[in-house]
Amino acid sequence: MSKPVEVFSLFTDFDISLFRSGKHYRLYEKFGSQTVFLNGRQGVYFAVWAPNAKKVSVVGNFNGWNPHSHELFVRWDESGIWEGVIFNIGIGELYKYSIETHQGDILEKSDPFALVLEVPPKTASMVSTTWYQWKDEKWMRNRNEHNRLDRPFAVYELHIGSWIRDPNDPERLLTYREIAEKLVPYVKSMGFTHVELMPIMEHPYYPSWGYQITGYFAATSRYGTPQELMYLIEQLHKHDIGVILDWVPSHFPGDAHGLYRFDGSALYEHEDMRKGFHPDWKSYIFNYGRNEVRSFLISNALFWLERYHIDGLRVDAVASMLYLDYSRNAGEWEPNEFGGRENLEAVHFIKEFNEAVYANYPDVQTIAEESTSWPGVCKPTYDNGLGFGMKWMMGWMHDTLNYFKEDPINRQYHHDKLTFSSVYAFHEHFMLPLSHDEVVYGKHSLINKMAGDEWQKFANLRALYLYMYTFSGTKLMFMGGEFGQLVEWNVNQSLDWHLISEAPHKGLMSYVKALNMLYKSEPALYEKAFSGDGFEWLEMGDTQQSVIAYIRKGHDKNNDVVVVINLTPVVRENYRLGVPSAGNWEVIFNSDEMNYHGSGVTIGNIKSEPIHWMHKDNSIALTLPPLGGLVLKLTT
Repeated sequence: MSKPVEVFSLFTDFDISLFRSGKHYRLYEKFGSQTVFLNGRQGVYFAVWAPNAKKVSVVGNFNGWNPHSHELFVRWDESGIWEGVIFNIGIGELYKYSIETHQGDILEKSDPFALVLEVPPKTASMVSTTWYQWKDEKWMRNRNEHNRLDRPFAVYELHIGSWIRDPNDPERLLTYREIAEKLVPYVKSMGFTHVELMPIMEHPYYPSWGYQITGYFAATSRYGTPQELMYLIEQLHKHDIGVILDWVPSHFPGDAHGLYRFDGSALYEHEDMRKGFHPDWKSYIFNYGRNEVRSFLISNALFWLERYHIDGLRVDAVASMLYLDYSRNAGEWEPNEFGGRENLEAVHFIKEFNEAVYANYPDVQTIAEESTSWPGVCKPTYDNGLGFGMKWMMGWMHDTLNYFKEDPINRQYHHDKLTFSSVYAFHEHFMLPLSHDEVVYGKHSLINKMAGDEWQKFANLRALYLYMYTFSGTKLMFMGGEFGQLVEWNVNQSLDWHLISEAPHKGLMSYVKALNMLYKSEPALYEKAFSGDGFEWLEMGDTQQSVIAYIRKGHDKNNDVVVVINLTPVVRENYRLGVPSAGNWEVIFNSDEMNYHGSGVTIGNIKSEPIHWMHKDNSIALTLPPLGGLVLKLTT
């Protein structure tokens, strides 16, 4: 008669050595629940890290959730791994780990490596698979052409469960497959190059937006199966749209079934709450100095890149990882060994993470949400940088939104908010974000941040978008911003799609679509996005009239474009502007066109004159639309 649990292992001695040294980046191939065939019998191999446990067993429907019937074997090598095979169970089986601590407590934990968890509030893990017959070979083969730093990068950020819901049942969340049928043609038609999915790993508390994760390897079951999520990603790829995933290695919640005190000890987190607890988020900080934890996190990053064909990782809350005193008062944190506030263990982890990602997937991007002036976020690690591909430009975002909140009559006193960012714009590879964080918690929607009456609000927002799309850096827009969602984002309901039938919103949507097309069609707007060689101010000091003007430059001088934006509701006649070359200048984009719900001030082609202006030998005289901007290009 066979034993309830058979001795078996997927781990080699080399695996164990890598794991304990923090260098095993494919742990998902070993840990968790894996279907196996041994001696002609089907079973499931279980492996879990619980070095401080007294006893570990698998409980589930198959044994009536009995913690005594299926005990795992602890490895002999002091790795702290418990493992074994249970026969006659397979895909679809629900289970947890029952962990007895040395203090005599019994803990029921979800599997940290589970591929599927029950739909919350249920918390059991499910034996599953990420097998999928991918059909995105063309995208994967040519992905570098879409993801390079000198290519257009216009990101549409969304939360899957509140982008759109079932119109006939607003409480019902659509599945990944249903979302695919609506999202893919929409993003394609709007001209975005990438989508960024807010965290889709399993999280028990829905209003956390996915940032309080308990199942790091499990796509949330609220929207369906792993394969349905893969279908969504595949469809985006088939239409040449990249997929960025929001990744959260900074903290995890204290839910009893999750990582918190997993084996009765501070296993994934710090015992010392000065290092291990986030006062803002009431969550727990990973112990980046523990080798096994680093292996867990880096394995997780590579898992999404490998198994789900993800094209980029946006790393959440990097600043909270870098600083020991983040959101802490004096006396609430302990300096590092050199007496500083830098979290040296986190710095080491971040560098190791970026090295592992780019070594294995050189055609993806990592993007840091980092809100401080930490030096070298996007520098290579060999040059003492953190190794990210891009960084969110939080300073640009705050300054710009604060400027556009001002009544135009006062903007002359705040002109520097638009121009100051060029001082540091090329210190990093910056992405310009108008993200979810800016349209919640009383901050108002983007359209309602703008000054003025309804027409002025929409004109202001069009001007802001023109500034964003023509300034140096890549672009990110949160869902709803493309049509002027009026109310703040609410995770519990769909966007107000009915608005797009109204003229101002319809016009704004057409405008964003046209902006994306302009951005992708003009190499000067993306080829030197992170280089000072790609940007030159023409007019940055016209505070009284609130006008800015600059040149964007690509590899070919013939592709250079001139941008001029009037940030007052006044038509400015005969505005003289220095231009880099003599000839006919064509208006290739006008934010004030009637089909964008503008006022319809039209400007034809303008022939330059040999009048010295703005340090240029030639200049043109323009009519500038109210709260609007122009993009000009030399035709002859």
